[in-house]
Parts: sequence; structure tokens; C-alpha cells
Amino acid sequence: MMGFGYYPFGWLSMGIFWLVLIIGVVFLIKWLMEQGKNGKTTSNSAREILDERYAKGEINKHEYEEKKQDLS
Repeated sequence: MMGFGYYPFGWLSMGIFWLVLIIGVVFLIKWLMEQGKNGKTTSNSAREILDERYAKGEINKHEYEEKKQDLS
């Protein structure tokens, strides 16, 4: 006779199941939060981009001054 579905270590199996489920949900939430952070793009203003290009030496002072004047 089997009884009412009693399993000797059912509580242990159920505990492991819930532990794995909770850990999985925590990791899922952390992963989704990281995706949100990585998905955000910060757009630099045209002036910031111009300043960076001048600082890197991509444009000379004359070009920098002309473009800065165009932006204002």
C-alpha cells in the first residue's frame, strides 16, 4: 500500500526545488537590470563631440574655431 503519495524525502526535494527557483529568479532580475544599463546610450552634445575631436587631434585649431562658431 502506497499511502497518500507520501515520499520519504519529499520535503528535501521540495526545498531544493524552491531554492533553485528563487536563485534563478534572482539571477534573472540581476541580468535584466544589467541589460537595461547596457542598453542605455548617452548621447553627447555636438559641442562635446567637437571638443573631443579637437583634444584627440582629429581637427586643427582653425577647424575647431569654425565649427564652434557654426554651433553657436
